[in-house]
Amino acid sequence: MTLSRGEFILILVTSTSCPKERIEVLLMVRKKPIFIFVSGGVISGLGKGITTASIALLLQAAGFKVTVMKSDMYLNVDAGNMNPLEHGEVFVTEDGVETDQDLGHYERFLGKNLGRENYLTAGKVYLEVIEKERRLDYNGRSIDAYFDVPLQIISHWEKLKRGNDFVLIEMGGTVGEYQNILFFEAARRLKIKYPQQVFFVHVVYLPIPPSLGEIKSKPAQQSITTLNTLGIHPDFVVCRAEKEVDKRRREKIALAAALPVERIFSAPDAETIYEVPLILKKQGFDRTLLRVVGKKLRKRDLKEWKRQLARRAQAKEKIKIGIVGKYYRSGDFSLEDSYVSVVEAIKHASWFFKRKPEIIWIDSEQLERGNREEELLGEIEGMIVPGGFGSRGVEGKIRAIRWARERQVPYLGLCYGMQLATVEFARHVLGWKKANTTEIDEKTPYPVIHLMPEQEKKLLNRDYGGTMRLGGWRCWVRRGTKTAAVYSRFAGVKGRRMVITERHRHRYEFNNRFRQKLEKAGLRVAGTTLDNRIVEVVELENHPFFVGVQFHPEFKSRFLAPHPLFLGLIEAAIKRRKNDSFR
Repeated sequence: MTLSRGEFILILVTSTSCPKERIEVLLMVRKKPIFIFVSGGVISGLGKGITTASIALLLQAAGFKVTVMKSDMYLNVDAGNMNPLEHGEVFVTEDGVETDQDLGHYERFLGKNLGRENYLTAGKVYLEVIEKERRLDYNGRSIDAYFDVPLQIISHWEKLKRGNDFVLIEMGGTVGEYQNILFFEAARRLKIKYPQQVFFVHVVYLPIPPSLGEIKSKPAQQSITTLNTLGIHPDFVVCRAEKEVDKRRREKIALAAALPVERIFSAPDAETIYEVPLILKKQGFDRTLLRVVGKKLRKRDLKEWKRQLARRAQAKEKIKIGIVGKYYRSGDFSLEDSYVSVVEAIKHASWFFKRKPEIIWIDSEQLERGNREEELLGEIEGMIVPGGFGSRGVEGKIRAIRWARERQVPYLGLCYGMQLATVEFARHVLGWKKANTTEIDEKTPYPVIHLMPEQEKKLLNRDYGGTMRLGGWRCWVRRGTKTAAVYSRFAGVKGRRMVITERHRHRYEFNNRFRQKLEKAGLRVAGTTLDNRIVEVVELENHPFFVGVQFHPEFKSRFLAPHPLFLGLIEAAIKRRKNDSFR
């Protein structure tokens, strides 16, 4: 029997007749991981990512080893060069891959890190096929998109089998689009190869037209028919709608899908995405799925999940957090999609303290139009300036940061938010009026933020894709700082030398030429790389909570494990609210 690497179990047998002898038997038993493809129909943005994450959580809670992949139809090699206003947030994994925001949802639900093997785009697949052709890996034969591209896609999917009981693959886009047809063809072929190991979940939308006031199932039925034309028949259907889908409509969907009605599930709008796993579980989704795929339920452990949802339900008192963003609005695109991890991290931390977060969106460009700080910032109790690039809206962000510093408003600056906090401090505390980042002004006499030396050649060569300082890097946090305090209290980071690991995505850095003067004036360096070369964290000593970090802590916040820095911000905002109430 020939096995792929890792597809075996080790059984240790101890001889009873010879107690001193141990006989180790390597028994080659093929594991048969189950592939579950999650596709979507009718409209985009209906919640495939949350459905996929929810199914993965239920299987993990049932005692199985689960991994998840997002397969995207874009010809981009990764998400790094995509505009956040168009594509949404770029999520960065621990190993430094710039991915779709759905990987963030997977990590937040499963509570574990994913990596480059969990994200695939059409662009990456085509690039690999072309590179193989250039190397003569195809032995000089003609390359055919229909034949060769699906095989390359399958090769990525099969790599995920190792060590897992379930492999969930979310198919990007909507069924019926020509852009993703080769991914569906690859899934069809995988079903032929492993008929007992490949299953399909199709997520459909059932609209409620205002003029009719009732759920309509025809679009969902047509979507299933379209899926059938690709040679794929769903094993389960998840019905998204504003309300719970009744039995009559589920029976119609079941008929269209040629399935028993027990395999048709309702996923109505929920108050929070974290309720979706329990909504599916209540309908017996996990039990039904395991029965169909031939697996036995090992356990059902969602106690912590329910406990955190209870904290959220108990949250009555509001806490107002302002996000000063430059990716505010463009046509039909909204700021929330651009900063989804920041939003979720605020929620996680607020619910931990049993507070109801009220997020106030502040367009930094509006702050640039006159003295509008009191109008736009006056009611917030905590402020976040998230990451970004370029000059648009930057002066508005600097105005907001100055407001937070002078008015003692708890502040958390993420990446660009840390860099601009340094610029603001240099301008208004040290009096260097023309201080700036060289990303905005290459000729500034006070380049307190400048391009990392190793990035100069890359920018000159227009080498933008996947070339920033990316992924998890270790950071030394100085003892006695506010940053050290929150990591110690909320994450249990101890030791004589406090070292954390956080995710990065940047080309510019704190300029050490100005470090001594900035620190002397009160901008304390609270964290650096282990060699003390790159400044990772700055904070103000005489401020309730004013912390700027070069990294992106939002990427590591989890539903069951809020990030320490966001907990520190929310805690300071709560204290500010209490103090204001006594004035």
